Amino acid sequence: MTRVRRALLSVSDKSHLIEFARGLAAHGIALLSTGGTLRHLGEAGLAVTAVSAVTGAPEILDGRVKTLHPKIHGGILADRSRPDHLAQITEHGIEPIDLVVVNLYPFAATVAKPGASREEIVENIDIGGPAMVRAAAKNHGSVAVVVDPTDYSDVLAALGAHEGSLPADLRCRLAAKAFRHTADYDAQIAAWMTPPEVLPERLDLRLERVLAPRYGENPHQASAVYRRTGAVGVLGGYRQLQGKELSWNNLLDADAARKIVAEFSTPAVVIVKHNNPCGVGVGPDLATAYARALATDPVSAFGSIVAVNRPLDGAAAAAMAELFIEVLTAPDFTTEAREHLASKVNLRLVAGPVYLSGGPTGAGELELRSIEGGFLAQEADSRPDDPATWTCPTRRAPSEAERAALELAWKVCRYTKSNAIVIANADQTVGIGAGQMSRVDSCRIAIDKAQLPVAGGVAASDAFFPFRDGLDVLAAAGVTAVVQPGGSKRDEEIFAAADEHGIAMVLTGTRHFRH
Repeated sequence: MTRVRRALLSVSDKSHLIEFARGLAAHGIALLSTGGTLRHLGEAGLAVTAVSAVTGAPEILDGRVKTLHPKIHGGILADRSRPDHLAQITEHGIEPIDLVVVNLYPFAATVAKPGASREEIVENIDIGGPAMVRAAAKNHGSVAVVVDPTDYSDVLAALGAHEGSLPADLRCRLAAKAFRHTADYDAQIAAWMTPPEVLPERLDLRLERVLAPRYGENPHQASAVYRRTGAVGVLGGYRQLQGKELSWNNLLDADAARKIVAEFSTPAVVIVKHNNPCGVGVGPDLATAYARALATDPVSAFGSIVAVNRPLDGAAAAAMAELFIEVLTAPDFTTEAREHLASKVNLRLVAGPVYLSGGPTGAGELELRSIEGGFLAQEADSRPDDPATWTCPTRRAPSEAERAALELAWKVCRYTKSNAIVIANADQTVGIGAGQMSRVDSCRIAIDKAQLPVAGGVAASDAFFPFRDGLDVLAAAGVTAVVQPGGSKRDEEIFAAADEHGIAMVLTGTRHFRH
């Protein structure tokens, strides 16, 4: 291992820089620097040499050219294991640089700044920084590169443990991180310069691992959770307040539950199991809404994920404490609610903002599904439904009460796996049939699962009825109104069957398949 004798420091993010530089100086390492970093170190009383004193050339073009010089890049790129490299830098009076500490101009932060001009953004495209980072990373057999202040402590510890040298495995790890850093930086610039497209010719995913659950869907599957670089976080940037670590399945179901409950403006509770709703209720308060949601299918609710769209209060929490729930997610929890649930040590309490399908968590969001050799990508199904645009092809139009129930059923149906049938009244779901290969089977399951009266209820279908058999099954159970997209070549037959049964039908014109 080569002893670290000279370090070049030039950073935009100056977090913990002074402590780190002092640690380097304590190991007898000479410090070189430029611009604002040079001033920052000098003001802290550290002995530091300006890069311009090494190169013999001043900083020019408003700082655009500082380190782009053979005495800097020769010092970084010289392979210490090659005598010809060492002879050449000696011939040209170039001293080796053994440690490069560089992070780049805040390009993304500048783009995000309100009112930032194009000129200001372009000036924050770093040139010299990436050149030094890549040079040091390429030559990691001889040189260490640090781009992240969180690595300062590891570097200082290694210097202390190895008598002022840095081991090869650390240099390699830091080099890999450096290449990821510059790749991510270039991707940010390319994205800014490219006209926005929903489905671009090239899709660059910049992801950061934020969680490593114990396993995936099953214990033999490794898993991880990633967030988009620059995003607030997964699930709106949640905070876990209590309970065991969230699992893969917990996160998947919590995402579904949050999206469904966000459809409602009144107090609402959604119970999800295996990525499908098994109960949804609304009411004047969360306790009432929860009782209604639970009544849909109290058996399936065991071990479920529950989401609410209001801060959880004590009354609702007391009721929920009687059920085994895996995850309970809410915008917040009152002190009384926390007290009621504190004894449920395995219950995961997750606080996070209400999902906004048209806001920062949903607008422009792509859904990705892996297939062999690649991915399917599509826009998220976040188009808002407007009941005012629904049409009625039947002789009887729905009553005001039926209309309210149809709107509730349709909101739930769009988040239920296809083929989906949701039976509901104006306050809650009554029966849910999900994920069947035929629509008529989903109709039968929704009826069979119902714990509440089906007669007098309404039904939603996520796609058109290909045959009248499903409608006949619903009518026989007493369903009085149906909402569906329409669009089948047998639509007229379906409308006639609805008229035959006295069923009111409305058409949304929008399908909501969820495979």
